[in-house]
Amino acid sequence: MDYNQALLKPFKLGDLELKNRVVMAPMTRSRADNEQKAANAELQGLYYKQRASAGLIITEGSQISEKAVGYINTPGIHTKAQTEGWKEVTKMVHDEGGKIFLQLWHVGRMSHPDFHNGDLPHAPSAINPNSKSYTPEGFKETETPKEMTLEDIKQTIQDFKNAAANAWEAGFDGVEIHSSNGYLLHQFFSSTSNKRTDEYGGSKENRSKILFEIIDAIKEVMPENRIGLRLNPSLHGIFGMELNEETIPTFDYIIEKLNDYDLAYLHLSEPFNDVSEVEHAVTDIAKRYRPIYKGNLMINAHFDRESGNKVIEEGDADMVAFGKPYISNPDLVERFAAKAELAEYDTDTFYTPGHKGYTDYPKMEEIEA
Repeated sequence: MDYNQALLKPFKLGDLELKNRVVMAPMTRSRADNEQKAANAELQGLYYKQRASAGLIITEGSQISEKAVGYINTPGIHTKAQTEGWKEVTKMVHDEGGKIFLQLWHVGRMSHPDFHNGDLPHAPSAINPNSKSYTPEGFKETETPKEMTLEDIKQTIQDFKNAAANAWEAGFDGVEIHSSNGYLLHQFFSSTSNKRTDEYGGSKENRSKILFEIIDAIKEVMPENRIGLRLNPSLHGIFGMELNEETIPTFDYIIEKLNDYDLAYLHLSEPFNDVSEVEHAVTDIAKRYRPIYKGNLMINAHFDRESGNKVIEEGDADMVAFGKPYISNPDLVERFAAKAELAEYDTDTFYTPGHKGYTDYPKMEEIEA
């Protein structure tokens, strides 16, 4: 077993000691198929416990309010029942020596009236992402959302704060603000999805204002160095997002301004698709933002053991988040240490209810036995 690899060395994340720099990335798995939309020990608890050798686990996105929902069977963090359910999960992970953050989620326009008693989803502007939402009746075309009022925005900031307070009460080590992947906050950042003319639109400062107000609100209910956030600067042609000449300068501004905070980390995604021919896109996100951001940098998307070690060795990131490999390899850290082959995942069970394709992937030692 080779624990001398860059990925497997311990890391100090604020006042938290991580066993290694391997992070389980947040992934929607749609297993909260109960009336409360709550996580529980039997499913989510077991799933995350099995993966507790990660330096850090970031949970699937959990909606901060009813209005924030956009996919079936996703767990929330805005009710007592949901907070109690997550409490069971954090205890199981902590009992295994793991660390776990909850991802706070509002999908904005990436939703459907079916989730909102026929009402339109909320968004910065009334612009249809022309995408699809996975509803209880299967995939449906998105509709033109309702442009949020100033009151709606203030309520959303409060919802993020309340959700963070619930997460802290549930025993999470911290939270990650999901400001990425075409969801609500990302919709505010982009001039292609935000056409507002008030204090939340127009300039890059105004378009990103909501994010900083959310961070300021959350740090009233938990330590600032337990707040992380995720950004996807070069997202283009996915989740209804279109990149333009204002996109990267907006992210440059946001990431520079994040240096004013003592955050747990900044979680960045490399492009999800090939943007090499897209005008104004940046193809190497870690290399661009490592010199700009002074705090802990986590990078994600399409990494394996070799490229994960390399990005840390070259100083372009401190931690690497792995998504799909964690679905089928609960003991990903141990497999990296053994330089073992990884198990293949079954895409058919990514979003289906129950244990199949969720908690039934064996660890190496179980296969050998």
